[in-house]
Amino acid sequence: MATQWRQRVAILAMAVLTGWLGLANGQEGPVLKPGARLVIAGDSITEQKLYSRFIEDYLTVCVPETKASVVQLGWGGERAPGFAGRMANDTEGFKADVVTTCYGMNDGSYRAYEPAIGKPYGEAMRAIVSYFTKAGATVVVGSPGAVDLTYYRGGGDAAKVYNENLGQLRDIARKIATETNQPFADVHTAMATAMDKARAALGNDYDVCGRDGVHPAPNGHLLMAAAFLKAMRFSGDLGTITVDMTGQSSAAGGHKVLSAQAGKIEIESSRYPFCFTGDDKSPGGTRSILPFTSFNQDLNRLRLVVTNLAWDRATVTWGAESKTFAKADLEKGINLAAEFVANPFAEAFQRVDGAVAAKQNFETVMIKSYVTNIPRLAQAMAGDAESVAALNGLRARMWARQAKLAADVQAAFTPVRHTLAISEAK
Repeated sequence: MATQWRQRVAILAMAVLTGWLGLANGQEGPVLKPGARLVIAGDSITEQKLYSRFIEDYLTVCVPETKASVVQLGWGGERAPGFAGRMANDTEGFKADVVTTCYGMNDGSYRAYEPAIGKPYGEAMRAIVSYFTKAGATVVVGSPGAVDLTYYRGGGDAAKVYNENLGQLRDIARKIATETNQPFADVHTAMATAMDKARAALGNDYDVCGRDGVHPAPNGHLLMAAAFLKAMRFSGDLGTITVDMTGQSSAAGGHKVLSAQAGKIEIESSRYPFCFTGDDKSPGGTRSILPFTSFNQDLNRLRLVVTNLAWDRATVTWGAESKTFAKADLEKGINLAAEFVANPFAEAFQRVDGAVAAKQNFETVMIKSYVTNIPRLAQAMAGDAESVAALNGLRARMWARQAKLAADVQAAFTPVRHTLAISEAK
């Protein structure tokens, strides 16, 4: 009996862990398969083109083997029923393999929760999941985010009440994901948890969910991107560089050794770590939120292992920065991406990010000004075959332009050469 009880507890624990991680029925491996096409859908927070950019940056440089194609369809002021109404038309030129959704901020109507709020949200979210899964896509069902405890309507009870509402919508989204066997991204909890930690360390004036209380700065968007990337089940292993102080060094996972001598190694990398911006206190960059999230541990591990060290402590120089580590830590392996925020990949990363920004800026114009309006224009021009054909041609040209900009993103991603030096700590 005791053995059976322990087995049942183990099974239950695994089920809880699987649900918490956003896994669908214990499935393993990334949701995005090689060559997958990803649609990122959401409201004005998505249209800010920050978390969507971070996701595309990550796919492009951190896991380039996915060779994913990405389009963001953010629309300011939108609720889940709004996307449900336009999803078929707006994705017609881009057959999705994976769709991420981030609705609920507007669906909550900016007041206390009541069933009349949850019902239309849940119905629309089920319609979205049903449409795309029937078409063969996976839907990463995202919860809404959170509002800022200091800046949303002056903070206080208003912020707490609306976060309780958003928590109810999160639970509806989680239930839909579970019942439809789709991954779940708990954006709300990720933001609320980090906000509590950041306020305790940096003070209540440090915003995580934006100075208007709703639209996060880059720090909050990094949390959002992390929630979706973890729900997509990326391992976070970005490779290992091993420096043998008495022998031959090696590199794996998208990195290769070009030369090695006397504790100095030159590497060429066709995989980047995710790079951060800003200082350690500004919400306007991504660096300041790092102490309050597990982004580097979960998603951004580029390991350096040093063997056969003759000293108890050694200095590692990477690019323009040097840091000292204990011998035991270097033998176990350090995470270069976490230890060296300013690193030799930063400039190359920003080039890719700039190309992603240009593409996603075009996508907003393409969808909102042209693609969404084509059905209404075609209806108005019914009977005029030439005009309808021209409209269909315009749709095709819009998607062709989007594909060209996607190619520009890939062209911006080039190998980076960099040098690591290990010396005795002075």
